[in-house]
Amino acid sequence: MTSPVTSSTLGAFARDVLQGLSADTPELNSKWFYDARGNALFKQIMQMPEYYLTEAEADIYRNCAAELLQAIGKGTFDLIELGAGDGSKTQLLIERFLADGATFSYRPIDLSATALAEVRELIELRWPTLDFEPLEADYFEALDRLGKSNAGRRRLLLFPGANIGNFTPGDAVALLGRIRSFLKPGDMLLTGFDLKKDPARILAAYNDAAGHTANFNLNILRRINRELGGNFDLSCWRHWETYSPDTGAARSFLVPTEDQKVTINTINRSFNFRAWQAIRVEVSQKYSLREIEGMADAAGFNFVRHFQDRDGLFTDSLYRVGG
Repeated sequence: MTSPVTSSTLGAFARDVLQGLSADTPELNSKWFYDARGNALFKQIMQMPEYYLTEAEADIYRNCAAELLQAIGKGTFDLIELGAGDGSKTQLLIERFLADGATFSYRPIDLSATALAEVRELIELRWPTLDFEPLEADYFEALDRLGKSNAGRRRLLLFPGANIGNFTPGDAVALLGRIRSFLKPGDMLLTGFDLKKDPARILAAYNDAAGHTANFNLNILRRINRELGGNFDLSCWRHWETYSPDTGAARSFLVPTEDQKVTINTINRSFNFRAWQAIRVEVSQKYSLREIEGMADAAGFNFVRHFQDRDGLFTDSLYRVGG
């Protein structure tokens, strides 16, 4: 009999799958949605009328660049983006920063090599002389590589797209506190938050009528099958979405319609799923403006201001390191 593979011998994806599916309540980390197919599916989601988040944040970026530069002040700075995706929204900031004569470097961080290749193509096409260095890594591995902020230049960190919503409120504050440790007084963090609103509108954004969100979430099972030698039968799995207006948490699940035994060769493990036993795959937390201001204080930042879209659906909130 072959011995089980230990988590220390596995790559990050396999290790997360092993730990997540071995938990008392099975889960899969949503950061692994974004392989090449996942990126393509997410682009389809962003084009759906139900998914208001992308256009709301783009509206903010079109209108806040000048005030951001004013807040940063004069001198060279580093623009560091956590979870950059394809850079389609950030180019709105870059374009305005350059038009206003700002001098800065751009350091996009993402786990997806496909996404970063798209960012590189965009930068090389539009701004080939921009100081540009993509980092394929998770947030803190990349920030470790960059090192702590030095006295010679400031940092503006972007945490866009409501990515902070993929963490519970407590974990989000802890995450912001870790980000704070890489910054010095005067550095700034601009974080995207989806705001609490009509529950029907929120639920529709994560359960579009065309089924793109369902395909996107189910793609993580395809990725396990392809990359880790799994045998999930996708015809037996459904995407399910909930939203709780009292907690502000939208939650995504994958649910089997019948009993299924799944073997994953890379980790040399089998998992038995009972019919209707859910796997948690994503939380998308929504906040009020007051909650966002409180998070700044709890994470060791000074709250500066909110930038909201014209319909008040979304905010990019600016924090500064005091001292």
